[in-house]
Order: sequence, then structure tokens, then C-alpha cells
Amino acid sequence: MPLPAAHFLGPEEVDLPAAIHFAAVGFAALAATGAAILLTAIGVRRRDSRAVLVGTAFTAMAALLSLHGLATPGIILGFNGVVSFAGGATLPVGGAVLALSALPALQGPNGVRPLLWVQGMLLGGIASLGFIGLVSPSFVPAVPAPASTAAIVVLAIGLCFYGLLGLRALHTFLLTRRLADLFVVVGLSWLAGALVAALVLDFRQLGWWVGHGLELAGIGFVGGAVALDLHRSVQSRPLVGDLRGSELVSEEEAFLGSHIRALTVRLAEKDTYTEEHTRRVALRAVQVGEELGLPPGRLRTLAVGGLLHDIGKLSVPDQVLKKPGPLDKDEYAIIQRHPEHGRRLLGELGGFANGVLRLVHDHHERLDGSGYPQGLNANELDLDTRILAVCDVYDALISTRVYRAAWNAEKALGLLFEQAGSAFDKRCVEALARVLAREAASSLRAAV
Repeated sequence: MPLPAAHFLGPEEVDLPAAIHFAAVGFAALAATGAAILLTAIGVRRRDSRAVLVGTAFTAMAALLSLHGLATPGIILGFNGVVSFAGGATLPVGGAVLALSALPALQGPNGVRPLLWVQGMLLGGIASLGFIGLVSPSFVPAVPAPASTAAIVVLAIGLCFYGLLGLRALHTFLLTRRLADLFVVVGLSWLAGALVAALVLDFRQLGWWVGHGLELAGIGFVGGAVALDLHRSVQSRPLVGDLRGSELVSEEEAFLGSHIRALTVRLAEKDTYTEEHTRRVALRAVQVGEELGLPPGRLRTLAVGGLLHDIGKLSVPDQVLKKPGPLDKDEYAIIQRHPEHGRRLLGELGGFANGVLRLVHDHHERLDGSGYPQGLNANELDLDTRILAVCDVYDALISTRVYRAAWNAEKALGLLFEQAGSAFDKRCVEALARVLAREAASSLRAAV
């Protein structure tokens, strides 16, 4: 909401006292600088380069904004170029530092030290700028006039930085659906809006003042989300955008929620094999989904549906579920009801998307109508269900059971290819084969 407000209120002319700008911007940004330095220190202690990167960017932004406020003409200094230079540089510098998250060398623990050097140099440069402005205000160069050609060029470059970061953050949020990751998306959009106000408007317009508020709020939202992740001992991922669907499965409590974790724990207490099987199937399903180019929201559905697709087996008696041998007709009929039990359980608990309920209910259906519980055909099965069905059968075949030995990967894939086009979706089988081939190649390279 602040973005359209800044747009529509922007042209309004105001005449606010310089003391308001000095106090509100200067001291609020000074407090934000201290918070950003603290965030950096916590990131260093935990060797979390993502937190250090955010701390570095926000330390520079907040320090520049603080210098911008404290250099307000008529308070400490007379007319000077520091106030406009620091204000104009705040968001482009911050965006450029945040964009460094794209560099692989800065993403691991080894990136902490280089980032500290960057932060030290930036703070040194900002302190030097303030000193020069105090001693010789006219020495500080002028910045582009609002809405000038140079200002528009800087704006375009800055918006590219924030646009890239925003897309990464949005991708992460669509995977995790965490409120903290949504805060990062919102915070980045506010920083982008503040950049527009800073480079298009001047201090006599209300939108310019609203932009200052957006800067501070954006820093608070993004920095607060990173701080919250540090408090939870979870690496902050939105700005880097490197979260994979497989990590939703391996760290389900952090990214999918405690309610998913509680159900998987309950399933493990019921039958260890079933819980381990569902975890492997969910992992394969999101890998195949990524291979087929599914969007983040559907990958999340696959992760949740994969982890819970056999949750209905909580209702299956132990003497049937854990029987050390093949099932008879009546026992198999009991097993065949577990998809319906699972969907009913999740429906009673509430909070699960229709896509998840569909995966739990339909994962044993087949394209030719030979599956259960309803005997659906190809026209009634979406791609997500087809993916889960292929991964479910593959993992069952390569798993050791008390009544049969595990099949090797080649034999299991051979069966899937034999039935591709009839029982199973050929695209899904081929995508699974590609995923497994890459894993085998990676293992071979690692061994060499």
C-alpha cells in the first residue's frame, strides 16, 4: 500500500522544517546502522555469509542515510553537497551489495571474510565522506538532478538490482510460504519504491519524504526477517534464491511447518519403513518436478503431498502393515483403503491445499484405470499425481522388504519404461531417469 500512496502523494509540495529531517532521518538511520552492525556480528559468529551480506548492505545503506540526515543544511553544516550525495547513493549502493549474493564465492562460510572487508571499506568511505563534507562541503560532488537523464540511468540500474533480488525472494516465498520470506519480498519492493522517490522527486515534494520512510521500513523488514532466521538457527535464503525443492523435504519443519513434522514423526512411530519411504518419494518427486520445470508453488505441493501420501496407513492395523510376507486378498483390501483414510485425516485436520489432498488420495491411480481407490484414467490425473505415482513405485521396487529382495535401479526403471504410456506417464519416467543419471555421474566424479 505505501507504494501507490507514494505515487499519488508524490507531487504534493510541502515545507517541513529542516530539524524534522535532521532528527527523524538522521537518528532513526543511526539506530538502524547499529542494528545492521549487530546483525553482521551475529552472522560472523555463526559463519553465515548470507546474514553478513545483508548486514553489510544495510550497514552501508543506514550509515549513508544517517549521514544524509545529519548533514541537513542549517543544523550542523551549512549548505553542502553531502546531504544530496549521501541520500542519492544510499539505495544504489545497498542494491549493489545485495546483488553480490549472486556470486557463488560469497555464499558459503568462506565468503564471510571478504564481506567483512567490503563492509570495512564502505564504512571507511562513508566516514571519509562525512569528514570531507565537514571540512570542505563544496568538495563533495553533486548528484544527478531529480528526473534528469543521469538520474533515470541510475534508477534503471538500481531497479534491475532490486528486481533481481525481488524475483529471488518471491521464488523462495512461493516455496516456503513463510511470513518472514514474504517480509523480504515486501521490504525489497519498498526499497525499490524509495529509489524511485529519491531519484525522481526532490525534498519539496511529499513523495520524497515518504520515500525516506520506505527506506527505513524496507531495511527493517528485510533485516528483521534475516534476524528471525538467525534466531531460529536457519540460514536466510530469500535474497540468494538458492532454495531447492529437495530442501523442503530434508528440512520440513523449517520450511513446511511444525504440523508437517508432527505428522511425519507420528508416521515414523507407526512404521519406520513407511516414513522413510515417504521421505524418499517426496525427495524424488520434487526433483522430477524441477526437472519438468514446475513452478515453486507446485513443487511445494509435491513436497507436502509426497511426505504425507501414505499418512492414511496410520489407520492400517499393525498386523497388516507390518506383516512379514505377502498380503492375502482381505489384507490387501485394507491397504487399498489407506488413500481414502489419508485424505479424510488431512481434511479433518484442515489447512491442507486441495492439491495435497488430491496427491494423498490419487497416488495409486494409473493412466489406464487399473489403479485404486477409484480407478481413475489419464484424463482425470494431473501431472503432479503422475509424478508422485512414478516416484512411489520406483522407491517401492528398489526397497528391501521381508518377503522380497530390493530391485536394482536399472530393473526398476526398466519396469517403469515398459509400462510408460499405459500405467505411467512417459515424461515422468524419462525425467526420473535423467535425475538418477545425473546422481550416478556425480557419485562417479566424487569417487574419482
